[in-house]
Amino acid sequence: MNKIILRVMSGALLVAGCSFSTLGSATDNYLGPRTEWGQPDLQGVWSFSSNIPMERPEHFGDREFLNEEEITAALAPPPVMNDGNAEQAPLPAGEVGKTYDDFWNEQTAIGSSFRTSHIVYPKNGHLPELQDGVAVQFGTRGSEKTAERPARHLARGIGIDGPEDRGLSERCLVGFNAGPPFTPSVYNNNVQIFQNADTVVIMTEMIHEARIVPLYDSADDLVSLHDDIRLYSGDSRGYWEGDTLIVVTKNFNSLTASFGGLAADSGLPGTSYDKVLTEKFSRVGPSIIDYEFTVDDPSTYTDKFTGIIPIAEIDGLLYEYACHEGNYAMLYMLRGARVQEADALATSN
Repeated sequence: MNKIILRVMSGALLVAGCSFSTLGSATDNYLGPRTEWGQPDLQGVWSFSSNIPMERPEHFGDREFLNEEEITAALAPPPVMNDGNAEQAPLPAGEVGKTYDDFWNEQTAIGSSFRTSHIVYPKNGHLPELQDGVAVQFGTRGSEKTAERPARHLARGIGIDGPEDRGLSERCLVGFNAGPPFTPSVYNNNVQIFQNADTVVIMTEMIHEARIVPLYDSADDLVSLHDDIRLYSGDSRGYWEGDTLIVVTKNFNSLTASFGGLAADSGLPGTSYDKVLTEKFSRVGPSIIDYEFTVDDPSTYTDKFTGIIPIAEIDGLLYEYACHEGNYAMLYMLRGARVQEADALATSN
């Protein structure tokens, strides 16, 4: 069986390596495999890597998909030099350039989805307007303090006074792409699904977060936790509607933003306290699941919004992402901030 892996390297779409299973095309009448108890089989390791923007660039308007000319340009091979290696601009002398080499980035869409954005509702592909007075947190790039605690930013944090100011993923509390819902990011966009007759487990690679989803007969039968019990990833309950697994998640705490799947420079609004997340998993091909999510958070947004992210089966294993065992990075980051403060004080005196 042919296998491919698609990566973004130096802005070019490359084909290399041998990691992803050949992707079966989605069909309206596809009949997927069943578990021994008769449910659609979603088990396996899946990738939600994507180079599709979450929100649609303005010039596409209400158009959901690329046209043929745009698809051809997107799939064009990268320029090559005489020795056959991809042409790359050299780094400036004496500079590392980036924290990670581009080789490790996994930001290329897998399969034949050529959407202009993941957000499909509202029709313009943009998140709805915010409610009046909603707090928005911006992440810090330096020593400035951008907001008061609690820090709800996923990556950069809001200051450097202490660990409580750092981003949730830096503190190994919430993966920056793990959600829920899944939001494609620079790497580790992987999830493993386990099933038995009355439970589904959705385990994301980042922070090795495992959501245990009890299954009910229908939406009317869902039983939620008591309202006083609140969790970073909420409380998920599920049911089957035909061949689609529907997972409804409530009871988020107030310590995360309403939606984290935005660009790093975007502010993250709301507290997720009143959010209801509905996810749909539909196996539409031998190696493809259509993953759809709808966020309904009336305290943060003036309307619901829906996104679609096709996820592709991976021919491989999901290894543990061990985050907080001996988290020296946090210690050294804060220690470095104290050195900077001491240097600034010495200079001022």
